Amino acid sequence: MLSWTHILVVVALIVLLFGTGRVSDLMGDVAKGIKSFKKGLADDDEVQPAQKAEPKIIEGSAAQEAGAKAKDKAANG
Repeated sequence: MLSWTHILVVVALIVLLFGTGRVSDLMGDVAKGIKSFKKGLADDDEVQPAQKAEPKIIEGSAAQEAGAKAKDKAANG
């Protein structure tokens, strides 16, 4: 189990190794990443209902190929 003294020693070593500027830059990058992630989740929630209303047709799908074969059969009789 880690005590407060262990945690303080680890934090002090990190600050000594990387410097205070590097640690603050890293924390700023982490904060930007979290904000970006939350924004992305909010954007996905807004986009999904609109996407569900529109069916997506993929070119070359099995349904299209079957429809084309049926049209050919009907035309050739």
